[in-house]
Amino acid sequence: MAFFRFGKSSSESAGDSAGDDEQPVTAKPGMFDRLRAGLSKTAQVLNTDVRDLLKQEGRRVDTPFLEELRGALVKTDMGPSAAETIVKDVGERLRSRVVDPEVVVESIRRTLHDKLVGTTGDLAESSSGPTVILVTGVNGSGKTTSIAKLTCRFTEAGLRVVLGAGDTFRAAAVEQLSMWAGRLGAEIVCGESGSDPASVAHRAVARALEGNFDICIIDTAGRLQTQSNLMQELGKIRRVISKQIPDAPHEVLLVIDATAGQNALSQAEGFKEAAGCTGIILAKLDGSARGGVIVPVAERFGLPVKFVGLGESAEDLARFNPAEFVEAMLEGVLKP
Repeated sequence: MAFFRFGKSSSESAGDSAGDDEQPVTAKPGMFDRLRAGLSKTAQVLNTDVRDLLKQEGRRVDTPFLEELRGALVKTDMGPSAAETIVKDVGERLRSRVVDPEVVVESIRRTLHDKLVGTTGDLAESSSGPTVILVTGVNGSGKTTSIAKLTCRFTEAGLRVVLGAGDTFRAAAVEQLSMWAGRLGAEIVCGESGSDPASVAHRAVARALEGNFDICIIDTAGRLQTQSNLMQELGKIRRVISKQIPDAPHEVLLVIDATAGQNALSQAEGFKEAAGCTGIILAKLDGSARGGVIVPVAERFGLPVKFVGLGESAEDLARFNPAEFVEAMLEGVLKP
């Protein structure tokens, strides 16, 4: 199975050699700036609490200091594991010494990067025929907007896209997806209100095969991870698709709302098992102070983070880059 490589991040593009034969779709200029803006609320937590802690003149690294540091780190929802690793490292390196801001920030940077490196990945591509992508998540997670953003990336790359409006229980979801399809030049397959979502998925894949489309993206009804009947429905959709294309769906993307914080962990656990998720889109990053939640999600479930959502427009989707993500989180921490 091949992999799509859409728009390298700014750091990757800068590091390419002149002799590289690969010709990817280039990323929009200023992607790191947009990532930094998206993580501004998360960074503000570190700026306010960690920076203030590091600025206390003559403060020594003792138990009270380490407890305050742990509390500040946990506020970003990076999880107790990452916070504990950082606190332990700082304690071992600086115990009883005057606080060294450079050492503390470097510990945060290294720990977060180590926990995130290797968790990203490109989108899988079908070796023959259309690539089928199933998109799922809880109610209000940002699925429809994320589908629009994926569609935008595909169409800008010159690929033909057909959408399957599988959220048949919400007329507003179908209307919104139809609106995006019209704007982005994609075709859409819809069903009657309340109809079987699996039948919509079947017809969407059939249309993709018949019309020689490159991509078929199927929306699903938002559901809670505790709704077993709806979670079983995801399995039915997968089975219907695989009967048409044996190795499909090629991707099952779980959209996680960054504002959900630690609740994202239970979301990921339920969906990973029921839907066979292959990757994560972290949506609404621009509206959250909890962007660090991607650390425990990636660490606990081993699902690659494919993209992060940075705004409401169709272009506001960035490939996840651990180094850039960490730098954006730490933006301003060492500034006076």
